[in-house]
Amino acid sequence: MLCPFCEHPDHRVVESRVPDSKDAIRRRRECLNCGRRFTSYERVEEMPIAVIKRSGEREHFDRSKLLAGLQRACHKRPVATGALEVAVRDIEAELRNRLRNEVRSTLIGDLSLRRLKELDQVAYVRFASVYRQFEDVEEFEEELARLEREPPLPRGQVPLDEHVFANLHEPGPRPTNGRGHLRALAGGLDTDSADDTTLTTTTTQEVPDGD
Repeated sequence: MLCPFCEHPDHRVVESRVPDSKDAIRRRRECLNCGRRFTSYERVEEMPIAVIKRSGEREHFDRSKLLAGLQRACHKRPVATGALEVAVRDIEAELRNRLRNEVRSTLIGDLSLRRLKELDQVAYVRFASVYRQFEDVEEFEEELARLEREPPLPRGQVPLDEHVFANLHEPGPRPTNGRGHLRALAGGLDTDSADDTTLTTTTTQEVPDGD
């Protein structure tokens, strides 16, 4: 590794720390030539995971796309970004624990639904309505009714709001197949993010600073 300031190859580590994510080691380094300091991150090189989409196409797993999909489902919901990042990390860990280099997008979708259900039921229904491709409002109502029949929510979980039920019966013409109405209720959610899931692995990344 070269110093980002003078490109000298010799430097020493002055501090090492494991970040909260615990997926890397943060090291502060000092160049032995110019004396300036910079930060590097060391991560374990992981084998990429290929995602088999419903169309049969294969793409690399991309945790950032998965996170973006969960964030869209939680749009304007009281769910912290940190909680979604933990969910994505757990989903990725579960995929890797299966010791396979290929997984189906449906598995990622199911794992996403499971985590959203624990975090926020409105976000769960939004994601489910598109991921499961509900054909009409009745299927949407059945999913809501099923959630209502389940045991009490764990402490801290956000329940379904009254407006979710109210929106199902808004006045005015209803689309013949209900798909447009459902997509509006889902807040424009596009679960292609669950299908399009490229792991970017960084072994060592230099971040210069002004120290």
